[in-house]
Amino acid sequence: MKRLLTAGMAVGGVLMIAGLAVAGTLDPGVNARQRNQERRIEQGRQSGQLAPREYRRLERQQIHIRHTERRMKADGRFTARERARLHHKQNQASRNIYCLKHNQRRFAR
Repeated sequence: MKRLLTAGMAVGGVLMIAGLAVAGTLDPGVNARQRNQERRIEQGRQSGQLAPREYRRLERQQIHIRHTERRMKADGRFTARERARLHHKQNQASRNIYCLKHNQRRFAR
């Protein structure tokens, strides 16, 4: 009986931690969008659409967005205003990725 109770408590603890981990994420759409933008940047680098300087600029912008997200997450609350601000930053980043990838310049490898 004691062993069963201990096992049940262990499973419950794991589920609780998993629940906290899920609750700690801001917005699954934000994280998926971040991954998509990073994939677009990497694809642009590999295809030659992005110059090394453009690539570094876009990477720095993504790092800034991740740091902003962490700061917003630090107090345990994610307000509608914070969400809107983060989406605005991601919209800007998305436009920057598009513009830099489609600037009609050709870079030799």
